[in-house]
Amino acid sequence: MQGNKLKNYLHLHFIVFIWGFTAILGALITIDAIPLVWFRMLMAVGFILLYFFIKGENLKIDSKAIYKFIFSGIIIAIHWITFFKAIKVSNVSVALVTMSTGAFFTSMIEPIFFKKRVQAVEILLGLLVVLGLYIIFNFESKYTLGIVYALISAFLSALFSVLNGLYIKKYEATVISFYQLLFGAIGISIFLFFTNQFSVEFFNLKSTDWFYLVLLSSFCTAYAFIASVKVMKYITPYTVMLTINLEPIYAIVLALLIFGEKEQMNPEFYYGALIVLLVVLLNGVIKNRNVLSKKISAKKE
Repeated sequence: MQGNKLKNYLHLHFIVFIWGFTAILGALITIDAIPLVWFRMLMAVGFILLYFFIKGENLKIDSKAIYKFIFSGIIIAIHWITFFKAIKVSNVSVALVTMSTGAFFTSMIEPIFFKKRVQAVEILLGLLVVLGLYIIFNFESKYTLGIVYALISAFLSALFSVLNGLYIKKYEATVISFYQLLFGAIGISIFLFFTNQFSVEFFNLKSTDWFYLVLLSSFCTAYAFIASVKVMKYITPYTVMLTINLEPIYAIVLALLIFGEKEQMNPEFYYGALIVLLVVLLNGVIKNRNVLSKKISAKKE
């Protein structure tokens, strides 16, 4: 039993490492963010469809779900577009640290959908994140556009995470993912069609880009998602959440090893980044304690 738990824990770290590698691939792929996301979503749909075919699982959903998944699929598409935009106009380190603010956007959005009160401690932690971002802004002003794109991406990430928190009560996670990716790809297709961006050149990619796109859509999207769902059945949500918070660290270390000087920042950037990452970690610890205290109180009653 203990060995199985360790195996799943190590598997989770591997999945988080893969998610961190997504940002590296975004920097390596030479095409613009919009076609990059279009290829990623469409190819990932194909890989997940293959998974459903092999497993013989049902993809049926009700008509109400279609509208929900169209909306959330578009949100995911824009989230990924702004994420890769942030990487391309700045670098991996700036994008990933700024994306860590997603936890605090979630804290602000969640009460609206789940009818909860905003906690004072979350507001305080949010202000500390703003301080960390201010330090980064102040000393790395050349990356302002990248930070803005990443903040938009983090907000959209928080929004679709909260929406999925509602959808998961009724639909299977793999089904949700399939339709969101499908409708996201369709949404981008409509945009590309009406802006006359589909052409021979659009599909004429470098062989390295095709290789990275296959890796991104299969290994870093379809596999990572399906594997993460399975792992979460054996590991506590608290452990999962804390491990996921390591994603920016994995990505920044990888980026420094792969891209070298391009990823090297002023010392002040790392001070600001450290504040943001520590606050995100602290937020997770506080939330876990709140959940545990509620469970203990419920047992006493």
